[in-house]
Amino acid sequence: MSDNEMNTEYIFDSAPAENVSDIMIEAKGIKRCFKLGSGEDFYALKGIDIQIPTGKLTILKGRSGSGKTTLLNILSALDEPTEGEIIVDGHEYSQMNEKEKELLRRYNIGFVFQSVALIPIMSAYENVDFGLRLAEYDGNRDARIRQVLELVGLTSRMTHYPNQMSGGEQQRVAIARAVAHKPKVIFADEPTGALDTASGLAVMKLFQELVYKEGITIVMTTHDPKLMELGDVVYEIEDGEIVER
Repeated sequence: MSDNEMNTEYIFDSAPAENVSDIMIEAKGIKRCFKLGSGEDFYALKGIDIQIPTGKLTILKGRSGSGKTTLLNILSALDEPTEGEIIVDGHEYSQMNEKEKELLRRYNIGFVFQSVALIPIMSAYENVDFGLRLAEYDGNRDARIRQVLELVGLTSRMTHYPNQMSGGEQQRVAIARAVAHKPKVIFADEPTGALDTASGLAVMKLFQELVYKEGITIVMTTHDPKLMELGDVVYEIEDGEIVER
């Protein structure tokens, strides 16, 4: 195999339960610099060191512009740090080529965003099925779709289209789609930001249930202080740095 060919086997192998690390993701000395229009350097992240525990709900808390979304993008291999290292499930991002990172995101990572991005011409069932097809899920798709829609409390809504569902229901479909292919990690950027308080708390309770029932590691960002107590681990970010309170 040439240097340019990819070896994806190490990315997707699941270790036996007794060998699973307590740390899913580790970030060491993460800096992210952007070039401003004036030519000056702007550091959105200024040397972040964090550990994301396996099978827990980790919250990145911070106001708008604090750097939390930039950090989430780097942790999920959507962006690259200017300096520093990310180690996921024992493997360094810097040692992966772009194709390997793409496959990592497709098979081992799920994403949930504030804008749910459901396909409007597809039902809840079809939206989840679409995600499974993209991930090339090789199990019983119908059984898995019904299982995750039941998990998020939408069994009775699986034939409904996005415009027939509330915002909270649409977000739950998005979560079902994100977890259906059984990823190791879910990254959620302000998943409750567009929801009312009750719907937001319901989403958080669902995340807790997914951690417990599916064993998934979840990393989410929020600026809502009411949600802090629901996380297993909370990191507060201010001006690109982790702050201790």
